[in-house]
Amino acid sequence: MTSPNATILVALDTGLQPEQIEMMLPAGDPAMQVIGVVEGLDNGWRTLQESDPDVLVVACKGYSERVLYLIDGAAKERPDQPIIVLCEGSPNGFLRRVFEAGADDVVVLPAEQEGIRFALQKSLARRQSAALTGDGVLGKLICVLGPKGGAGKTFTACNLAVGLAESGKSVAIVDLDLQFGDVGLALGLPAERTSYDLAKAGGTLDFEKVDGYLATHSSGARVLLAPMRPDQASFVTVELLREVYSTLRSHFDYVIVDTPPAFPPEVIATIDSSTNVCMVGVLDALSLKNTKVGLETLDLMGYDRERITLVLNRADSRVGITKDDVASILGSTPTILIPSDRDIPRSVNEATPITSSKTRSEAARAFRKLAASYVGSEDAQLNGHAHANGNGNGNGGGGKRRRLHLLGRRS
Repeated sequence: MTSPNATILVALDTGLQPEQIEMMLPAGDPAMQVIGVVEGLDNGWRTLQESDPDVLVVACKGYSERVLYLIDGAAKERPDQPIIVLCEGSPNGFLRRVFEAGADDVVVLPAEQEGIRFALQKSLARRQSAALTGDGVLGKLICVLGPKGGAGKTFTACNLAVGLAESGKSVAIVDLDLQFGDVGLALGLPAERTSYDLAKAGGTLDFEKVDGYLATHSSGARVLLAPMRPDQASFVTVELLREVYSTLRSHFDYVIVDTPPAFPPEVIATIDSSTNVCMVGVLDALSLKNTKVGLETLDLMGYDRERITLVLNRADSRVGITKDDVASILGSTPTILIPSDRDIPRSVNEATPITSSKTRSEAARAFRKLAASYVGSEDAQLNGHAHANGNGNGNGGGGKRRRLHLLGRRS
């Protein structure tokens, strides 16, 4: 159920009249108060800034880039504010774009009042339950990025997750490389159930359901494995991922997401849902160039640099690139340096993270340092299986992103 007096702002795209939308909106419900039906998306954006409603409803006649700009800007400005889209006719390809931009639900017009009321109640309840679970603080979601393949991104994600789990934190790993995911192989887990199976199951998504599709690593980390075949990837939608992340964060201290080496819609949605980004590069010119592009892409998305941890694999390799060269190329100094170690490929081949197999190695110490940086306590050493001090819970979204006046640019 919704909280009492949830306020709703409705923004209308060109071609829609206020009267035709108002007659479909819930009336006489004390839990929902429509504070305005605004004609024009520019006016809707300005009113959104001034009124700060609990819910934003965007109504349109069909595919509209301006609607997507508004949704994207509103979602970045207020990640906790539900966004409902009312669209005349079949949304077709517009549907995917709407969810990628940050919408919570789409209702096809014309619609009955009860249908729109249900969409509003569902979206509000989902956001409220996510914010109020446990002690009221969601776990951290760490998005592990590596714009170039072969940088050791999966290796980093697995060792970070296992290091946190062995320290006593509750951890879930999501393999988002939906076509060629290797987290299961890296951790020695059979792909009995995957995110594809979860997507095909349908129905309401809650923790009990998601839990049934999580594999369990010997460290205690839970794992949502990637589909077994590339053709199954399309079934795992951005909307499903948003719900999975919200569900996992409400039950785990940390959610680690291993991503493919690119910025497809599912990766962008994951970045938007994250509290932190772990950017992984390797000491070669091609990887560093792509890592720099990745950091610049995050800047364009308005992502706070203070929430980005830069990890450099094979950092002590003698390949003619110095640490000063790395800092100059990337514009920042790597936070964590993972040394070359012959035990690293051996640990990969044996499907045993080096944090577990070679606990005293320099590489294992580096990954424990990475884990400690997310725990946030100066006293946290995360030595092997020793429990670390500090609070492992996130702040439910990290720092506030910069305000994006997207509509103003394209007026």
